[in-house]
Amino acid sequence: MNLKTKYYNPDIETMERGELDALVEERIKYTVNYAAENSLFYKKWFLEHNIKPSDIQSHEDLLELPIISGKTIRENQPPETVDFGFRAVDWKDVFTIHETSGTSGTPKSFFLTWEDWERYAEKYARSFVSQGFGPGDRVIVCASYGMNVGANTMTLAARNIGMTIIPIGKCNFPPRVMTSYKPTSIVGSVFKLISLAKRMKVQGMDPTESSIERLIVGGESFPDESRNYVAEVWGCDVFNTYGSTEGTMCGECSHLKGLHVPEDLVHMDVYDPRMDGFVKDGECGRIVLTTLLPVGAKCGNVLLNYDTEDTTVVMDREKCSCGRTHMRVLNPQREAETFWIFETPFNRVDIEKGVFQRENMEYLTGEYEAFLYGGEDEGEVTLRVSLECEDAQNCNRQVIEANFLGSFLKYKRALEDAYIQGSLDIIFNYVGPGQLEFYHIKGRPKRIVDRR
Repeated sequence: MNLKTKYYNPDIETMERGELDALVEERIKYTVNYAAENSLFYKKWFLEHNIKPSDIQSHEDLLELPIISGKTIRENQPPETVDFGFRAVDWKDVFTIHETSGTSGTPKSFFLTWEDWERYAEKYARSFVSQGFGPGDRVIVCASYGMNVGANTMTLAARNIGMTIIPIGKCNFPPRVMTSYKPTSIVGSVFKLISLAKRMKVQGMDPTESSIERLIVGGESFPDESRNYVAEVWGCDVFNTYGSTEGTMCGECSHLKGLHVPEDLVHMDVYDPRMDGFVKDGECGRIVLTTLLPVGAKCGNVLLNYDTEDTTVVMDREKCSCGRTHMRVLNPQREAETFWIFETPFNRVDIEKGVFQRENMEYLTGEYEAFLYGGEDEGEVTLRVSLECEDAQNCNRQVIEANFLGSFLKYKRALEDAYIQGSLDIIFNYVGPGQLEFYHIKGRPKRIVDRR
């Protein structure tokens, strides 16, 4: 890295589009061949379908290969099989083993070589540098240091940049950490960062006058409304990152015009709802990832056409104002957090946008949960939104509800019509601090629960 520039790897990050596309296709060809030679799953698949790996020459040729999912990975590892079908190196070359959370079944297993870690770290390092980080920064990481890769990847990236990491792992650390170590940034969720700011205020500390220069929100999608509120509370810029054990790791640059995809290290296609073709840039679709390996490199797990079950929009492939040429995408949303009412989809982010309307935040803490009841075959669906208030008895409910409804129904004509006609009932429940249902359930809060 040349620390005199605003890039971590300037030759790659500013590569002209034609050269970048050529590099991607070279790596697609190499990675497909590597998978066919080293992965039990792909060895078997190419033989069974009588397809030559050498026939896959370009991005479009990936359409000829199967789309795999988390279910595919689980079906090709113990206890379903005797070995791990997607492991693509000898055991002696495996540096670390990782598992996903396993919230939807047996955890998926992933195997990383040291080369994998170096590539993962480069992806995060590029994002950090693009956001203005450099030597002298001290960053609190509020992400798990367990079998998830995120926190460790950020720590390796920090070493390469010259940053100092404060590896706390959770955001419920005592505020004295802020005064003792004077961190310049924190990586955490929207809600953790809001909660920390409130705890600091209770102890007489003003977050806007702290040492924090910028914040990083990762691990979940969020609307601009919640980002803007966090930025106001802390008095600094808030950057978005998107990453996964499968190797995505995209991040916003200082110009905040979408998340840059490290196209030379991971290939991102956006598929139509039928999963049989690509959507045009500017249209929403499903994110499908393919590992990209430099020619001659090894990889612990190779994934070709991996369905992330997340959706996004490719915003632009032209040069960004920051000078980077790698494409930019909208903040991805999880398909599992998308629900349908009267043939109209809405996502958790739509609920959160309604909650975080600025006027509402004079009364709300930002914490919420929503529940769906009834069914369209019964003629009525109920959406109950529970809102945590600073003072549930003295909040302006009329203002909060008008702001929420105006935001939530704004671009959903079918839902607006159903609401007006009475077939969609949206009711609001106001509770005091700590009284939402998810506080009494272990694990990550589930913001929307479908009880239909």
